[in-house]
Amino acid sequence: MTTIYAIISLVIGLVLGLAIKHFLTPKNRLSKADFEELMLKNKSLETEKEKFLQDIESLNKNQGNLKEEIEAKNIEIRELSSNSAVLNNELKSSKERLDEISSTLKNLESEKENLQRRDQELNKLIAENNIKIDAQNKEIADKQNRLNSLEENLKAQADELLDIKQKYSAQLEQNKSLNEKLNTQKDEINDLGEKFTKEFENLANKILEEKSKKFSEQNQTNIKQILDPLKENIDSFKKKVEEVYNTESKERFSLSERVKELAQLNEQINQEAKNLTQALKGSVKQQGNWGEMILESILENSGLVRDREFFAQEFIRDEADKTVKDEDGRRMQPDVVVKLPDDREIVIDSKVSLVAYERYSNAEDVETQNNELDNHVNSIKAHINDLDLKNYQDHLKSLDFVMMFIPIEPAYIAAVQHDKELWEYAYRKRILLISPTNLIATLKLIADLWKREQQSQNALQIAERGAYLYDKFVGFVENFEKIGDTIERSQKSYQAALGQLKDGPGNLIRQAEMLRELGVKSKKTIPSSLSENSVDSDTDIEDWMLLENSDI
Repeated sequence: MTTIYAIISLVIGLVLGLAIKHFLTPKNRLSKADFEELMLKNKSLETEKEKFLQDIESLNKNQGNLKEEIEAKNIEIRELSSNSAVLNNELKSSKERLDEISSTLKNLESEKENLQRRDQELNKLIAENNIKIDAQNKEIADKQNRLNSLEENLKAQADELLDIKQKYSAQLEQNKSLNEKLNTQKDEINDLGEKFTKEFENLANKILEEKSKKFSEQNQTNIKQILDPLKENIDSFKKKVEEVYNTESKERFSLSERVKELAQLNEQINQEAKNLTQALKGSVKQQGNWGEMILESILENSGLVRDREFFAQEFIRDEADKTVKDEDGRRMQPDVVVKLPDDREIVIDSKVSLVAYERYSNAEDVETQNNELDNHVNSIKAHINDLDLKNYQDHLKSLDFVMMFIPIEPAYIAAVQHDKELWEYAYRKRILLISPTNLIATLKLIADLWKREQQSQNALQIAERGAYLYDKFVGFVENFEKIGDTIERSQKSYQAALGQLKDGPGNLIRQAEMLRELGVKSKKTIPSSLSENSVDSDTDIEDWMLLENSDI
């Protein structure tokens, strides 16, 4: 450090000496002002020198700190070197273990290759056995499918027969209950009619007994004219009740025959479907028309009335009576819309899938049959998707689903049996798959709902007519009493006028007779029944004259 200071001082002194020598030479002699300026610069250099020395001291201090840090780092390096030796030993040991593991792995790979070769041989044997087993299973499955198909057909027919029997039994019970209810209503209505008739007769007899002595023949004729229309209304009311009862009874008793007729109709439809298969399978339009014809035939024979309970091929209209159109701009026109009693509707659309089913029916081997059944199911799914896009139920007061009618019963059963999830696939799209048998049962239930609705309406009308008749009867009784009061007042007025006419002194009849006795000529005479009771003595005449004079 002192060496550095000495060198710096020597350099500075040398510089100053050279400067002084330079300026002291005659040639370069400076003026006093220049010398003073030079001295000032010298002082400045001295100041910078001191500052420089201070910086050197600071650097020396920092150098000491750095040495300490370097020493600490050297200690760490020595420790790390020691740890490195330990790690090298461990690494060497790990390498030895790795070599052992590698040797073991090679042995395992060799064993693996042997096992793979054995596995390939076993897989080959298993594949050969599986081929044999598959062939046997296929043969067994074919036989089992045929057996299952026969069993399912038998079960379906048994279920349908049982369902028809249950519905028939339930309908018989309902008919029995309705008969009892209607008999009760008829008895109540008859009792009510008899009660009204008796009350009316009693009241009429009572009034007639009280007023009979005062009524004339003309009054009795007027009363009869008043009572006859009421009697006719009561008879008409009874006749209407009996007609309604007889009509409902005939309809209920004919239910079993209607069920038989519908079952026969279903068989006839199936037979016609088979006969028309060849004619229809070449034209999609003809298939659609035929399916719609079958649907309308079932509807017309179900007991529902066209343009009242069901409407065919009508365009859907909105609240403004404008036709509703789909996304492609085509007017929406479902095959059939069936009305329900609660002002709701069901859309039924006929879809025919015939071509693939016809090929399935004519196929001779199982593989071809399965392929054609797949095509048949895909055709039905295409119809389902097409019907789903139309969303008929969103534009009507409809239930939350649409019925897709498949007019060929065996085609419907084959599709549902082949694809167990087909029905659920349609249901998720708010579509119910329905066959002729199911449709007949559904329409029969709807027709029965309409009959019950009509019976309820008839019962309400009967009750309303009864209430109306009772109100009219009460009004008639009130008016009848008023007539009696009026007749009684008229009778009193009549008796008073009759008394003035023929009773008492100076009555009108006697005065008229007195005029005749005084010589007044007349062509007619007063009836003797009135003149006999009038005043006819001279005393009465004198008394009357005196009475008149006194009044004057």
